[in-house]
Amino acid sequence: MIKALLLDRDGVINVDHGYVCSRDRFEFVDGIFALAHRAVDLGYRLAVVTNQAGIARGYYGEEEFHALCAWMHGAFAAQGAPLAAIFHCPYHRDGAVARYARDSFWRKPNPGMILEAQRRLGLDLGRSLFVGDQPTDMAAAAAAGVGRRVLLAPPGTAAGDAHRVVARLADVAPLLS
Repeated sequence: MIKALLLDRDGVINVDHGYVCSRDRFEFVDGIFALAHRAVDLGYRLAVVTNQAGIARGYYGEEEFHALCAWMHGAFAAQGAPLAAIFHCPYHRDGAVARYARDSFWRKPNPGMILEAQRRLGLDLGRSLFVGDQPTDMAAAAAAGVGRRVLLAPPGTAAGDAHRVVARLADVAPLLS
């Protein structure tokens, strides 16, 4: 089984401008490619685990989301740090689109997406590291048994289920082993 660097999307990979689903609103967070490249060099697989309530709310469709994901795959590959997979949850109980308006085991803070990543990619979650910017990210990673959990947040933020709170992605790279 392989270790993984599991990444939330909005706020970790891209600046969270609120319901980002187009390239013109997508701005990579400083340091994401350096971190991803370092992880790949150390034998990690890269996977994205992202709630996408914007689909349930009707702000954008799955087709738009998948098109952006294809572009994102290309951007990471061009940096020498290919993504193994992107897992997303389009469901939200308050959704405006009927087929997505429900609770889901995949929606963080539930561990469903992470457990599916483990199953599909053959991951050793105990040796893996999750980077997120919300307490729900840390709760999902803890529930799934991810061995190391890093919260990307301003200094002084309570750690909650995180093992470490860091202010910059550059501070995550030394935690990879």
